Amino acid sequence: MRVLIVEDEAFIALELECLIEEAGHVPVGVAARSDEAIALARDLAPDVALVDVHLADGPTGVAVAQDLSGRPGLTVLFTTANAKRVPLDFAGAAGIIAKPYSERVIRAALAYLAGCRHGGAPTDVPDGVVLAPLANRGGG
Repeated sequence: MRVLIVEDEAFIALELECLIEEAGHVPVGVAARSDEAIALARDLAPDVALVDVHLADGPTGVAVAQDLSGRPGLTVLFTTANAKRVPLDFAGAAGIIAKPYSERVIRAALAYLAGCRHGGAPTDVPDGVVLAPLANRGGG
């Protein structure tokens, strides 16, 4: 899968890039601000976007998720320490991975999404991932 990282902390973004590559996926870009995230999603057509709630331009990750989750074939997952800022409808995102997260959680979440994209939803939700209510899951 092609993965867009929406994260304003450079070290975390770099770590995510490495984890994504090691899990056999392709990190297509990193955005630290909401306008960058929306532009990169438009230009690079990722399959998945990992979105932090608090970005360089403020708590704009929810608005980014709302925009990106409306794009066909794009699944959004929040990666945030601010899960309480995610609205009840998850802003169209498929779920939340709470920070701090482990390499195992990121790998499992990506494997779960890949399984969903290629033939249906696996039955077991990975530990460390909170899925949105079924009716609100967008994208993939």
